[in-house]
Amino acid sequence: MTTTSSTALDPQRVQRRSVALLSGAQLLSGIGNGATLSIGSLLAVDLSGSQVWAGSVTTILTLSAAVFALPLARLAEQRGRRTGLVTGLVAALAGALLMMASVVAGSFLLLLLGGAFLGLGTAANLQARFAAVDLADAAHRGRSLSTVVWAITIGAVAGPNLIQPGAVVGTALGMPPIAGPFVFSAAGLFLAAALLFFGLRPDPLLLSRRLASEGSKSALPPARGTVRSGLATIRASRPALLALAAVVTAHGVMVAVMSMTPLHLQQLIAGTSTASGHQHAPVSDSTDALVVIGLTISLHIAGMFALSPVWGWLTDKAGRYASIIAGHGLLLVAVVVAGFGQHEPSLVTVGLILLGLGWSGATIAGSTLLAESVPESQRVTVQGVSDTLMGAAGALGGATSGLVLASAGYQGLNTAGGVLAAAVLAFAVTAATRRKSPASA
Repeated sequence: MTTTSSTALDPQRVQRRSVALLSGAQLLSGIGNGATLSIGSLLAVDLSGSQVWAGSVTTILTLSAAVFALPLARLAEQRGRRTGLVTGLVAALAGALLMMASVVAGSFLLLLLGGAFLGLGTAANLQARFAAVDLADAAHRGRSLSTVVWAITIGAVAGPNLIQPGAVVGTALGMPPIAGPFVFSAAGLFLAAALLFFGLRPDPLLLSRRLASEGSKSALPPARGTVRSGLATIRASRPALLALAAVVTAHGVMVAVMSMTPLHLQQLIAGTSTASGHQHAPVSDSTDALVVIGLTISLHIAGMFALSPVWGWLTDKAGRYASIIAGHGLLLVAVVVAGFGQHEPSLVTVGLILLGLGWSGATIAGSTLLAESVPESQRVTVQGVSDTLMGAAGALGGATSGLVLASAGYQGLNTAGGVLAAAVLAFAVTAATRRKSPASA
């Protein structure tokens, strides 16, 4: 009976439907992270009373995404993509509610707890891109993956710009105005979870396995994944090692620079020194500063996601290696522009846009290369390990960015990111020149 039901399905039709559903969920859930990224560091300073904690929300969010990436991957391995993704989104919904509660109660602890739960949503959103290639053919993997990454654009760009409408909603609900944007976050996450729970049937991962087992008697069952087994698989493949380095470094650099940019801009607008670390305006009362910051982060997020289909096309046409090189090249240009233009908000904004573009190229090309450079029996585990390390890099970047900002300034923070991006760029160029046929990457 199982063979009949699976062979009766059209895998290409299921693939198109899965990509559409995953894209819709990404669009809705993007609103949650957009609001958190734009005001999380500002709320942390207000509720803790110290600039030292400015990067704490980003740190806890990315650390949570790292910690729960592999458990969510194991859940997907055992019960399918739908279960893993919905679990992460429901947890993120709880996180958005906790963020609202933290503002109402004036509790820094609740703020951190909300960030931790939102991190599971980040982990789910990252894993959605891999779900898009479960049934994709090799010639279109980059485009399928990039379509799902692109779909988050509207929600993620809208999130930071919901500050003013959110303030109206927050006031109408009897909450502090700055808690209002999280009402939109919660609604988006609820709808995203419902869409996948009711719509992602048949499950693309389970169907791809069923089709593989029907087509080959020697197909191996999926291995029970651990960090150790995933890392061993990656080390055995040079392309996988490059792919991992590309996505992990790009994420760490992006998070470190992006998480401190709202604070840098707020202080720049207020006329205080970024490196002083002593005085800051109460940002929850500075609507003008919030609007400028929201616009900057929106443009940065647009850079991250809006041109994802272009990066997917380049990944399929120009090759995985060439796209990784282009992505890290843009990261390097981005930190130069933002760092040396630190006193001009317009140049900082341009740098943040380029930062998003570089992250997009490196992540799409690296994720595509990773998915096809390891055995299928270890693929989900390797993807979970990759997301774990991405989250860890983001957490490390968020945790250290405040210290680097205070000691070396915004330019010093960008310089540190540039060194890391340049190292992976050199690795990618060396690996590409060693290949006899780069176009086959």
